[in-house]
Amino acid sequence: MAKRQSVNASDTPLPAGGGGGQAGHQIYDHLELLAAMGQDFASSLDIEASLKRAIQHITEYVDAEGGALFLLDETGETLKCHACEGPSEITGLTLRCDQGIVGRCVQNDIGEIVRDVTKDPGFHAGVDEQTGYTTRSILCAPMRVKDQRIGAIELINKRGGDGLFEESDLHLLQAMSASAALAIHNARQAEALVEQERIARELELAAEIQRSLLPEAGEDDYPVAGVNHAARTVSGDFYDFFPLDDGRICFTLGDVSGKGMNAALMMAKTTSLYRCLGKTVRQPGRLMARINAEICETATRGMFVTMVGGIYDPSTGIVRFANAGHEPPLFHDAEGNFHALPAEAPPLGISPALVDGLEFPETELKLDGGALYIFTDGVTEGYLEDGRELEVGGLKRLIRENAALNVKGKLDAVIDCVDRGDAALRDDLTLLAIDDAVPLDLRAAGGSVVVVKTPQDTLKAAEEGEVLLSLTVPSQADRLKLIRNAVSETARFCGCDKDVSRDIVIAVDEACQNVIRHAYGGSPNGEIVLEIIRRSDALVFLLRDFAESIDVSSVKPRDLDDIKPGGLGTHFMREVMDDVRFMPTPADGGNLLRMVKKLPKGPDNET
Repeated sequence: MAKRQSVNASDTPLPAGGGGGQAGHQIYDHLELLAAMGQDFASSLDIEASLKRAIQHITEYVDAEGGALFLLDETGETLKCHACEGPSEITGLTLRCDQGIVGRCVQNDIGEIVRDVTKDPGFHAGVDEQTGYTTRSILCAPMRVKDQRIGAIELINKRGGDGLFEESDLHLLQAMSASAALAIHNARQAEALVEQERIARELELAAEIQRSLLPEAGEDDYPVAGVNHAARTVSGDFYDFFPLDDGRICFTLGDVSGKGMNAALMMAKTTSLYRCLGKTVRQPGRLMARINAEICETATRGMFVTMVGGIYDPSTGIVRFANAGHEPPLFHDAEGNFHALPAEAPPLGISPALVDGLEFPETELKLDGGALYIFTDGVTEGYLEDGRELEVGGLKRLIRENAALNVKGKLDAVIDCVDRGDAALRDDLTLLAIDDAVPLDLRAAGGSVVVVKTPQDTLKAAEEGEVLLSLTVPSQADRLKLIRNAVSETARFCGCDKDVSRDIVIAVDEACQNVIRHAYGGSPNGEIVLEIIRRSDALVFLLRDFAESIDVSSVKPRDLDDIKPGGLGTHFMREVMDDVRFMPTPADGGNLLRMVKKLPKGPDNET
């Protein structure tokens, strides 16, 4: 029969006489070895190399022919040899957690001496068969820290004598195994801490990159604003808005399914696609289809994006948007009523075949002094101070209660109710609003637009009436597109048909071209200011520059029979407009041209 023993560390005999004899010297050597092993684990960043050195020291110290150090994997079901010493190289060998003598040692958490392995049914002879080495006896001790099993150290064949291990060898190996277990545990903890710190740094860098993808906040009177509070370091929510070269504003808000880094990467891809493609694809439904196709090609299985994207025209108050499976936006009209606008298409990233044609369905909405709110479910499902969810009803209440604030103030008031800082957020909070109820100062593509809702004097030469629009652009030909678009929309808004609106646009554009060519002499550093005033019977166009005052008598249309370049534009302006004249030079210099176009009679324009 094989002889197996279990020995507790407390059974180790202590030296008499304060450690002055041979036993005391041995204990000193033992402690020195244990200290050296502990220092090696603490100072090395390579655990595997430390394990190799540890099994070398232990094998040599116990005077065994070979040794192996086995560790349990994360599942606790497999033992793997991470380091070995002796004639047989078995590093990488794996066993079931209950296989062989080493498995039994780990399972029973008890040290063993097997003097004759041939008589032990638990001996795993497969290693000897593979290596050609003959194992006669085995010494094995488990490694454990509190309730956590680490693995075991196994030594084979005592050198010299009868080749059998003694009980003193088992006591020594148990002490070394306990020290090695603690050292391995501490090294793993340190490694895990380093890894956590690395991940934390990477997450913070990812969060910083995400924050850089969000748009910069506009001025207090900017009509579009958004806010995003992440529940974790990184967020799967996003929003964006940016001006287009024609004065309109492109906007979006979305929510990626799932959490963590995968959702954050999908968020970065989607918002980048929207900003890149949105500058050239001006139809929200077509833009959404393009993004959907891109996401479907590369999205991780099961991930999708709910998203709202559109364009807001501050000169008309019209919003056109597409909704891909997102929460219904809320339209808060000027009378204080709320209207939910449900999605008409599935989320992005599921399948291109779920949408008919090449475009997502679009919704057109005239804000007319109201506001549009787009939000993620983290807002309405956020917890209030009393533990209840905010819900859509609570969101409406907060919007009403803070109606006197500007658009950014309204958003902050909502977010502050569900993100109080004293509890972890349930989900990311993202909210975007488009407010048509306040004056707009939009600076885009080198120009500025001001939409004014009440009558006022302008440029000291304005006539009594409603100032519909004020537009300032640099004296550059490519910026005149802003003026042409603004004039066209304003003329149509005031009842002019397509042909009349086109003629007005050409006349105003010709006047602007004259300012660039003649007043500024082609310099791109000047400014052109256009204001449009609606009287009861006419539209008044005031065109202002800040160049040197001209001799107005020198500006006159050329005879049509005189065939030579120049002058026909002035003739066309006078043909289209009912009155064209230069006003007195403004006090601060420059030139002021006044053009009047009578409005067609109709229900809104009775003379």
